[in-house]
Amino acid sequence: MLLTNAHVATLQDDHGYGLIADGAIAIEGARIAWVGRADDVPDSYRTGPEHDLGGRLVTPALIDCHTHVVFGGNRAAEFERRLNGASYEEIARAGGGIVSTVAATRAASENQLLADALTRVDALIAEGVKLIEVKSGYGLDQETELKMLRVARQITTARPIDIRTSFLGAHAVPPEFIGRTDAYVDEICIPTLCAAHAEGLVDAVDGFCEGIAFDTAQIARVFDVAVELGLPVKLHAEQLSHSGGTRLAAKYGALSADHVEYATDADAQALAKAGTVAVLLPGAFYTLRETQSPPIQSFRNHGVPMALATDCNPGSSPLTSLLLSMNMACTLFRMTPLEALLGVTAHAAAALGALDCGRIVPRASADLCVWDVSHPAELAYRIGFNPLHHRIYKGSL
Repeated sequence: MLLTNAHVATLQDDHGYGLIADGAIAIEGARIAWVGRADDVPDSYRTGPEHDLGGRLVTPALIDCHTHVVFGGNRAAEFERRLNGASYEEIARAGGGIVSTVAATRAASENQLLADALTRVDALIAEGVKLIEVKSGYGLDQETELKMLRVARQITTARPIDIRTSFLGAHAVPPEFIGRTDAYVDEICIPTLCAAHAEGLVDAVDGFCEGIAFDTAQIARVFDVAVELGLPVKLHAEQLSHSGGTRLAAKYGALSADHVEYATDADAQALAKAGTVAVLLPGAFYTLRETQSPPIQSFRNHGVPMALATDCNPGSSPLTSLLLSMNMACTLFRMTPLEALLGVTAHAAAALGALDCGRIVPRASADLCVWDVSHPAELAYRIGFNPLHHRIYKGSL
């Protein structure tokens, strides 16, 4: 089909929106065949159905590159505790935090987990999201970690959405292994990773490198196995303190280093050299009322691509709006609207190794958003407003 009368933000490179006024996009199958000014459409692309978009803005479809949308229960009570003065670390050390979600997730059936996850996925789809990364990490035993990953795979059969899975066995130490973190890594985490890979459930391997979770040596053991299995890695790094996770991610050529509030200028240089994307998660920063912002200017200075995501999870970021994430990134981190839009399209795609989407260029996947706005900056400017008019997924309205 041919989309006409469109204001197209191609994002063909990182230097601007790549706007084409009175633009057109030709789609063949599930791919973009041609994009340019309407006056220049080749005759060969005028033979199919045409859709007049009424001068609306078209962008690449959005990508949420860091989520935990599969989980059991909720943590509203801990939200209240934090508001009454308890820190995220205090709650975690008292048996709350991630570990409390583990109990609820272990108790839930696959059907329950899928039904709950779809409520969150639907909210993201409604804002034009076409690809969601989903992590495990709330099982912390082999049975439940595999259950979570199977549920994540099932999302694609229940909804028109692409899913990338990340094995996050190194997310927290379960109660039965408290004081025996190394034993957990060797006896549960690594064997479960191998089992999940054998079942075809893993697209990447993640970890939580932090004082309340795993140190760099423990994460490195998990990453070594990922390398042996031919799986890319990514890492929750420098969220609550500076523990060396960003440098570790760079050493392994990670797809992304995520959170990175406490990353340094030297860390930014290492990410740039490794080609690793910095994934910023303003929802967690906001929810935890953090004050240490990521080193945005260092990332700019060294050319580190910056992606944005919801970090949708029950504890530190119960957020299911990627549009709100864009606004938060601009307001809290002082990112520009262009950086925010790149962060949920092209750079988010790079953070998942999904190089066929995120820009409106020939041969890219025909996943697009049609918006009732006049300029791309409006997507980051508005708060609590969804201007999506149409979502085009794999070449279909």
